[in-house]
Amino acid sequence: MTSEASDAGTARVDSWIWSVRLTKTRSQAAAACRAGHVRVNGERVKPAYGIKPGDEIRLRHAARDRVVVVSRVVKKRVGAPVAVECYVDNSPPPPPRELTVPIALRDRGTGRPTKRDRRELDRLQDRAQDRPQDRRLQG
Repeated sequence: MTSEASDAGTARVDSWIWSVRLTKTRSQAAAACRAGHVRVNGERVKPAYGIKPGDEIRLRHAARDRVVVVSRVVKKRVGAPVAVECYVDNSPPPPPRELTVPIALRDRGTGRPTKRDRRELDRLQDRAQDRPQDRRLQG
């Protein structure tokens, strides 16, 4: 065993999530905890909550739900091959790219869309029926 990894003891949940590379930064992990996106054994937790081997962690990050079971507690950030050994990933598979909604991108510097542009975007996205009609045209 190295000093970075141990099979016993506890670690802060935000530090562990960052150490095993589920988030890019520790501040992102702490923010996720404060926002209620991290649950340990079904309970919302604060960033300083102590985790131990066997705990189930549910993390909502980057529009994806991650469900992992802690198999080893690490206190410092480790490399990707070691990080994968620290948890068992029970996450559902990510949705296929075909099912994700494409984002309408505008050219840089074109400014705010005109009414005509907005109507074309609505027609493309089939949102025209969802948008409330103008009252002046109804009466």
